[in-house]
Amino acid sequence: MMERAAFERVVEEEYSNLPLVFRETMENIRIVVEDLPPASRRKRGLLLGEYHGIPLTQRGAEYGMYPVMPDTITLYQLNLEDLAAQEGDLRQHIRETLIHEIGHYFGMSEAEIRRAGY
Repeated sequence: MMERAAFERVVEEEYSNLPLVFRETMENIRIVVEDLPPASRRKRGLLLGEYHGIPLTQRGAEYGMYPVMPDTITLYQLNLEDLAAQEGDLRQHIRETLIHEIGHYFGMSEAEIRRAGY
């Protein structure tokens, strides 16, 4: 297992390497790393990340008129490392998972994200 600080540095680097158009458009979002998803979410298979928040396409005119908690993208370190041990390239899996979850932030469905290759 990679030390958490080192893993988070890789996440930051991969996020920084994403196209500027994505990063400039995203607001009020945080990216966190946890070891594993909650036990109730593990039944879905190997979950690499999750988006929690209100997608841009569902925000009404009143959004932001009052304090809003930041949307969150959570990456699951142990699952990403397990997948990389099987299929290689941890950085690529982190990047793809970030893009996948950012797709949810922008309002894309699971099917739309998968059609786009993530």
